[in-house]
Amino acid sequence: MSEVPPSNPGFVRAVSRWQIVGLSINDVIGSGIYLLPAATAVLLGPASVWAVLLAGLAVALLVLCYAQAASYFDQPGGSYLYAREAFGPFVGFEIGWMVWLTRIASAAALSNGLADATARFWAPAASGGGRLAVVVGSLGLLTLINVIGVKSAARTGVALVIGKLLPLALFIVIGMFYVDIDLLRSGELPPIRNLGEAALLLLFAYAGFENIPAAAGEFKNPRRDVPFALLTMIATVTLIYAAVQLVAQGTLAGLALSKTPLADAAASFSGEGLALILTVGATISILGTNSNTMLFGPRVLYSLAEDGFGPRPLASIHPRFHTPAVAIVTQGVLALALALTGSFVQLALLSVVARLCAYIGTTLSVLVLQRRYASHPGALKLPGGPLIPLAALILSLGLLASANIGNLLAAAVALALGAVLYLFRRKVPAVA
Repeated sequence: MSEVPPSNPGFVRAVSRWQIVGLSINDVIGSGIYLLPAATAVLLGPASVWAVLLAGLAVALLVLCYAQAASYFDQPGGSYLYAREAFGPFVGFEIGWMVWLTRIASAAALSNGLADATARFWAPAASGGGRLAVVVGSLGLLTLINVIGVKSAARTGVALVIGKLLPLALFIVIGMFYVDIDLLRSGELPPIRNLGEAALLLLFAYAGFENIPAAAGEFKNPRRDVPFALLTMIATVTLIYAAVQLVAQGTLAGLALSKTPLADAAASFSGEGLALILTVGATISILGTNSNTMLFGPRVLYSLAEDGFGPRPLASIHPRFHTPAVAIVTQGVLALALALTGSFVQLALLSVVARLCAYIGTTLSVLVLQRRYASHPGALKLPGGPLIPLAALILSLGLLASANIGNLLAAAVALALGAVLYLFRRKVPAVA
């Protein structure tokens, strides 16, 4: 049996198990939770709470695949690494390329979303110099934090996840006392035609967990701690999402018509004070998600460059900070350019299919890797052998079939461009 190669010695393993848990929750719970209850109510009516729980169980299949793959490696790269090891450099590169493109688009979109959210309580952020300050300031700060050390980036991420969870906790704990059972039952059961759209909405509300293994080279014990963090995350997030849906649906009549469902529900049972806290919480939530984007995205770029895809400096480690500083700054600059020009909107079309490419690539990779590393010490063993990866693969293919033509065309163009870039791969020294 071949051994799993060690991670790059230039990295410092500074991120602990519970910090990884915090980062994983931070990556999944974003601004979407503040809009999800209304969108779900539109599509699914009184079945919404159960649908949120079922979606969490479905996503758990994918999470288990990532947990098993992560238990084999202590290197950075995530989905790119798994596909490369299972199917070779070309397939690995295509998946890594797609993942990285969406990380840049996400960082740009989130910085604009942060300006929009901030404008709700600081009007100058809506346009002009105020908006520029929020976009440039947030991306610049997150880039700096990530350059000076993964420990500072992890601490920032954990602080932000606490900041985003506290308003949600207040909403759930206070709101539970005001839930009206009749409101939960009101409405009609959803028509069959709504189920496909609802499935995409709900399943992608749980997305983001796939980014966590990208920084495995800087985790203290990634083969043990990443699976633990992923499983803890999916259980925690599923309960939070279901509780938020329950309170929103049980306290706000006309939930489906609300543009700010959590703030409106909070105002209905606890006044404008809690509504303002939730509005600020939405801002912190966006900043927290972007913090993770700026942490994990450059690690994918670093891994690609280390294997010869892209300029050599992208694969360098800063001698003092022990971070992929050039990759971090590169992502920050590109994200800022996209954010200021609005061109991230075109890349955003990629997000759905690119994420599904990562899921499909990882589930297929697990089917190969679980045979290759079946006896690897400490590796996670899924019950049923290939059954969970196969179920996760079917789920991902079903979601891909629901993608619209714009998403698919954007992905096809990106994959074709990636195939061209693959031809210009640098030669890298063989690992002994």
